[in-house]
Amino acid sequence: MSETDKLFAGSIPENYDHHMVPLIFASYARDMSERVAALAPKSVLETAAGSGVVTRALAPILSSDARYVVTDLNQPMLDHAKSRQGADSRIIWQKADAQALPFEDAAFDLVCCQFGVMFFPDRPSGYREARRVLRPGGSFLFNAWDRIEENVFASDVTDALATFFPSDPPRFMARTPHGYHDTALIRSDLAKAGFTDVKIETRAAQSRALSARHVALAYCQGTPLRNEIEARGPDRLEAATDHAASVIAIRHGSGEISAKIQAHIILARV
Repeated sequence: MSETDKLFAGSIPENYDHHMVPLIFASYARDMSERVAALAPKSVLETAAGSGVVTRALAPILSSDARYVVTDLNQPMLDHAKSRQGADSRIIWQKADAQALPFEDAAFDLVCCQFGVMFFPDRPSGYREARRVLRPGGSFLFNAWDRIEENVFASDVTDALATFFPSDPPRFMARTPHGYHDTALIRSDLAKAGFTDVKIETRAAQSRALSARHVALAYCQGTPLRNEIEARGPDRLEAATDHAASVIAIRHGSGEISAKIQAHIILARV
């Protein structure tokens, strides 16, 4: 993983929240928040919270006396998430590295992480930290995208940019968001961290957008894929976005469109 794969800065946080969240993250955030609430934790730690889509879904259904610590390594994303959240005395916002959590042992009933583990440079280390801060009987709930071929729009954008930049195609989507799809590897990494009770569910959903242009904007300008595009030419972002939109329109139509997305939901217990 390159350093730019983790760089959510500039206009990316706002574009990410405006375009990517409704496109692929919102339905999984609802699913995760419902799973967390069903476990009735009194203290929750969210790592890699991003723009706060899970936080916004979970806070209204979390127990009124729960403590909810929301963290992310990227301060611009955390600032954006906080700005979108109403005043809530239960929520503590804190910049934190999921691989070196600044919390005491056995401090939480549940740790959750939506589509963040793919960005961990050392996943077993991140999992060990989650296990360390969990109380006995606690739960670690996270999800990870399945292979890019099972996520149609991500695959379409990647293919489109490969034709736009034929000599040096941007591979961020395949390399990072969809690069940790092997469930055997996920189980192995969790075992290295000391988790023995692990359940994995693969869940498909539909990604919907108002137009092909919305999809292209989401991926090309609302993710670190933008960094890869601009590295190939700062003035080529709009042209690359337009090209991706045209390819998606040819494949899916010019009006409202939809396509399959698929992810793994993992529950590991202490």
